[in-house]
Amino acid sequence: MLAAAQRLRRSTDFAAAIRGGRRVGRGTVVVHLFVHEPAQATTARAGFVVSKAVGNAVTRNRVRRRLREVTRDRLAGLPAEAMLVVRALPQAASATYDQLGADLDAALTAVRRPRRPR
Repeated sequence: MLAAAQRLRRSTDFAAAIRGGRRVGRGTVVVHLFVHEPAQATTARAGFVVSKAVGNAVTRNRVRRRLREVTRDRLAGLPAEAMLVVRALPQAASATYDQLGADLDAALTAVRRPRRPR
């Protein structure tokens, strides 16, 4: 489980990460990563969005728990000032831990890659 200090809880934090960050989708997840310069950031923080499109309440909570678990180890590799929002797609309901982890790894790799000039 993610520690309380590592979780996004305020809607303003979610909005800042989604509007100001980079977005990449891979398979079962869409990742929004926003790196900012707060005065007192001690660790990267993550939040999760699992809509009703994923399934009923039991399914959504199961997907959220799985995403929290696969994200926990990957937060250490992000800068301390990073805010990460992981949005589950409907395919996440039937995905395994390994599949969610692979999709999250691929999305994090892509979102951290420098942008190419157009």
